[in-house]
Amino acid sequence: MKKVKLLSTLVAFSIMLAGCASSANPQTPAATSAGTDTAATAAPVKKNLTVAYSEGGTTLDPAEANDLTSDTLVLAAYDQLVTYGIKTENGASIANTEDIKPMLAESWEVNADNTVYTFKLKSGVSFQSGNPVDAEAVAYSFERVAKSSSGSFLYGMASIKSVTVKDASTVEVTLTNANHNFLQILAMYTFSIVDQKTVETQGADYLKTNAAGSGPFKLTKWDPATEAVFTANDSYWQGAPSLGKVTLKFTKEASNRVLLLGKGDVDMAIEIPPKDVSTLETNKALTVASNASNRILFFAMNNKVKPFDNVKVRQAINYAIPYDQLLSGVMYGQAKQMKSAVASNTPGFTDAGYVYEYNLDKAKALLKEAGYEKGFDFDFTLGSGFDDWEDDAVLIQAELAKIGVNMKINKLARAQFLEQQKTNNLTSYISKWTSFVNDPGYHLGFLLYGKGSSNYINYQNAEVDKLWEQANLETDTAKRTELYKQAQEIITTEAPWAYLYEYNRIVGMSNKISGYAFYPDEVIRFYPLSITE
Repeated sequence: MKKVKLLSTLVAFSIMLAGCASSANPQTPAATSAGTDTAATAAPVKKNLTVAYSEGGTTLDPAEANDLTSDTLVLAAYDQLVTYGIKTENGASIANTEDIKPMLAESWEVNADNTVYTFKLKSGVSFQSGNPVDAEAVAYSFERVAKSSSGSFLYGMASIKSVTVKDASTVEVTLTNANHNFLQILAMYTFSIVDQKTVETQGADYLKTNAAGSGPFKLTKWDPATEAVFTANDSYWQGAPSLGKVTLKFTKEASNRVLLLGKGDVDMAIEIPPKDVSTLETNKALTVASNASNRILFFAMNNKVKPFDNVKVRQAINYAIPYDQLLSGVMYGQAKQMKSAVASNTPGFTDAGYVYEYNLDKAKALLKEAGYEKGFDFDFTLGSGFDDWEDDAVLIQAELAKIGVNMKINKLARAQFLEQQKTNNLTSYISKWTSFVNDPGYHLGFLLYGKGSSNYINYQNAEVDKLWEQANLETDTAKRTELYKQAQEIITTEAPWAYLYEYNRIVGMSNKISGYAFYPDEVIRFYPLSITE
């Protein structure tokens, strides 16, 4: 057995400034020694954090959560077997998803062909209920993911074949094949470890509206229409959080979130509109973190619906996109042009095959070659909730009209849009995607692999599928990267999407907050945060 043993390090909270934490959940200060003056050593009053969020979430069940707020709620209340390290880039603290750190698992061993992982759990760790975190709970949690409607595809993507309890503190996970993303996937909120005894006592639906984890915060209120409230889990196994309470205020209108932040009525706000960044940056009481993210925006075309079943038509659409207008006029410089199916900060990214620019003459020529010299009409579905989507759609519609293409915009409420998208029958639409695991295989496997669960535009290419499957089994990093690059080049040339842009992740916060780090899943981890006077 090839042994990988990583001991979890408990570090003083005084070094837990942005960029200094060695893991996602460093420990808070140790207790002062006995015999000193009580008044001088009394624990400081804990600060409370209030954050403005755009949406209220849909579930508290880790296996079913798949929206930003639900994911945030889960990660506040639960732990996972492993977590990501932190690195500093350009002065910003960001998660290093290739650096896997211990969490509930203090160590693990891997067999010679990387198909059997044996995890040893930390001793003495309890759920918030007082029940022990043991191997049975781990196996139960994984079984829930395997059976879930949301997490089951991810379970398969992790190549998990079986989970076996060896003893109370040891669990063995067998894979169908070596999988370079396995540990990265285990660090995701989906694989949070659930208190089996509590769930079995309370019933199967308990986790939809309640938490049963071992995490740093206890959920005391969740009303998706108004707010969620967490209080510190003072008996947390890594040390009590610095924050006493975290309140998420659900504020749908972006302008209201900006207003609350500017007035100091909230300490943090997410989903800041790009147009407001420059104004917030003039507020000396605030910091605006704008990080290049894995969140992409693309103009999707259904590859099984005429005329988008013709590659030349799809390529023509790409040449009609007013890229500069989108980046400057809509995103105010808080995004960059997308030139591959995966984000440019993803290891293995390539823009090979990308030749598209704003060129209406080229677009017209391609339409003529495709037999649509006089243009055509098509339906475009616009989901609500994002101002930039609507602005983008109007700009693109105007440019397409110049080449005889009539884009009929049909607006849908976001919930309806998401349901319609899943039918694979929409003709065209704009959509965003964030890859929580920073790897081309994860990204392409969901969106553009022929059997991908989120391949809603019916893109099918046998060569791309073969390359993805080969890469998924390849253990050599250089060879795997080359396979992913070949797949990206084919996809870019065939243009199943028109690439629009890669978002910056914008979070506004009080200057009194420290410990913030950016994660590819865009979820804020509250445990490392502290607030100073």
